[in-house]
Amino acid sequence: MSSRPQWPGPTQITLPKLPKIPGQLILWVILAIAALVALSQMFYTVQPEEEAIVLRLGRWTGETHPPGLHWKLPFIDRVFRVPTQRQLKEEFGFRTREPGVRTEYIKQGHSDESLMLTGDLNVGDVEWIVQFKIRDAYQFLFKVQDPIGTFRDMTEASMRHVVGDHSVDEVLTIGRTKIAADAKDYLQELCNRYEIGIGVEQLVLQDVNPPDAVKPSFNEVNEAIQERERLINEAWATYNKAVPRARGEAEQQIRRAEGYELERVNNAEGEASRFLAVYDEYRKAPAVTRQRLYLETIEAILPRLGDKIVVDERLETLLPLMNLGGAPRLPAKSPAEQGGGR
Repeated sequence: MSSRPQWPGPTQITLPKLPKIPGQLILWVILAIAALVALSQMFYTVQPEEEAIVLRLGRWTGETHPPGLHWKLPFIDRVFRVPTQRQLKEEFGFRTREPGVRTEYIKQGHSDESLMLTGDLNVGDVEWIVQFKIRDAYQFLFKVQDPIGTFRDMTEASMRHVVGDHSVDEVLTIGRTKIAADAKDYLQELCNRYEIGIGVEQLVLQDVNPPDAVKPSFNEVNEAIQERERLINEAWATYNKAVPRARGEAEQQIRRAEGYELERVNNAEGEASRFLAVYDEYRKAPAVTRQRLYLETIEAILPRLGDKIVVDERLETLLPLMNLGGAPRLPAKSPAEQGGGR
């Protein structure tokens, strides 16, 4: 029969006795800790882009504290810091996944914000951003329970309101600037009405497209419109090239005809004046004038002739007048001519 193992019994441990701390010392330690905590809670810092509002026992003190170091009543005052000098941004229809030099965006899950019904009962996929600042810190904190959520709802309502007053062509092309400006004004009006304390700085349409289901058909329509515009521009270019040229040629012909007319009139008037002058001289001395006119005409005509042959009506043949290397043989005078010479 095996023997059972024998376990050692319990070991007794004796703890050292702690010194007794007087109650007065504990009280002073507690007061010192409370004083340090109160001192740390007495001062607060407002950053350069912020403003601070202090609630004292739940009521606003009526003051807005600028950037810098300020003090407050510990355990009584409560401080709220609002970034009034910072430009904030809200995105609609998309979200920024990773900002940087090449910012990445994500659109999945946000189509409920961007799909809108236009005035001509078409659907547009509108993405936009709103940049704003907090103008009134008190209104922003205490007039509306969720100011950013309310502001997003008002922004979406404003954009849908304005897009619903325009056709899909205006939303996608020529009316984007006007739509953004009208939506910004309407949104600011809502912010003022609800006293949300926000000032809208800028509203920009980022990307406006037709829905994915109809995008191919819409692209074909756009290509057809662009082709039409191209043909119209080419036709206008041809028109602007041909019409001014035709007008210039017509003007040239008119000026040439006017010059020809003026030349003919002046020549006719000159000829008439010369004829009248000659006629006046002829009336004074008819024989002399007739002889002078004859000589002037012969003088003008003869130089333009080549070799000249003068033929007498009584000459029987031209042979005596031909220069064949010797002196020409003149015909003998008739008796009548000889008698007339005496």
